[in-house]
Amino acid sequence: MRAAGGVLLAAHLLVVAWITLRPLDVPWVSAANLEPLAGIKADLARGPEQAARQIGGALLLLAPLGALLPLVGGRLDVSPLASLARTVAAGALLSLGIELLQTGVPGQVVDIDSLFLNTLGVALVHVAVVPAARARLRRRRGARRRGVRPRAHRPREEATQGSTPTIPRVGIAP
Repeated sequence: MRAAGGVLLAAHLLVVAWITLRPLDVPWVSAANLEPLAGIKADLARGPEQAARQIGGALLLLAPLGALLPLVGGRLDVSPLASLARTVAAGALLSLGIELLQTGVPGQVVDIDSLFLNTLGVALVHVAVVPAARARLRRRRGARRRGVRPRAHRPREEATQGSTPTIPRVGIAP
C-alpha cells in the first residue's frame, strides 16, 4: 500500500506542478494578492459560478494530499490529531513552496488566499477519509491476528518446509 501511495503521490505532484508552474501567455498580469481573503471576496463579487470555480479549484488542487500523505506514511496506530497536524503542515508548506515558485513564472500570480484554500482542502480530505480508513485497516489487521478470515478471498498459504539447509564449510586441501 505504501508503494502505491508513493506512486500516486508522485503522479499527483507532477500534475500540480504542471498546472501551477507552467508559464502562461497572457497580455497582462494582475498584481500579487497578499491581503488575506481579498481574492475570495473578489471571486464572490463576480458571481456564484465564478466563485465556485475559483474557490473550488483552489480547495481541490492539493486536497488529495490529505489522504495520500498518511497512506505513504503507512502507520495505523498514530494519534489522529498528530496525523492531522503533520498532514496539514506538509500541505501548507507545499502550497507555500508553489506560491513562492510562482513569483518567477510568467503569467502566474501569487495569491495568499490560494495558500489558505489549498491547506483547507488538505485538512478537509484528511478529516473525511483518513480516520475511517485507518479504523477499517485496524479491524482487518485485528481479524487476521485472531485467525478470522477477512471477507475477501485469500489464497491458502503453503505449509513451511522446515529451515533452510546449510552447507558446512569445507577446508581446502593442501
